[in-house]
Amino acid sequence: MTAAGVVVSFIPLQQSGRTAPLAAQALGVPLGSIVKSLLFLADGQAILLLVAGDRRVATDRLKGLLRVRRVKIADARRVEEETGFPVGGVPPVGHRHPLPTWVDRSLERFETVYAAAGHPDILFAISFSELVRVTGGQVADFTNP
Repeated sequence: MTAAGVVVSFIPLQQSGRTAPLAAQALGVPLGSIVKSLLFLADGQAILLLVAGDRRVATDRLKGLLRVRRVKIADARRVEEETGFPVGGVPPVGHRHPLPTWVDRSLERFETVYAAAGHPDILFAISFSELVRVTGGQVADFTNP
């Protein structure tokens, strides 16, 4: 984050933040303001989806957006292999391999969003616009409530 010119404060949680509902509860923030960093495979290629905690990936919409035949969520082994982080702690940046990134447009309804900082129990706060800037992500509609 520092290399991208963004200063963030890390927020250690007193309880597990491994899932979006647990993280939202621990912080006392709306579920939708939690950023889920999800590794998907699009025709076998790894991509990162940054999704609001209260939304689900609409795979048919995602396939159309990416113009691919198959999309599926990656298993835990592939997540760690591609990102260098465990499921539940994947941050939106700083991965082992550069990943094409897509950002859920519904996150922009929040002034501040909260993302994992490389560990399931440590988050950081960032504005939606800064999240898009530092990830180089493409903002799109690919989720359902």
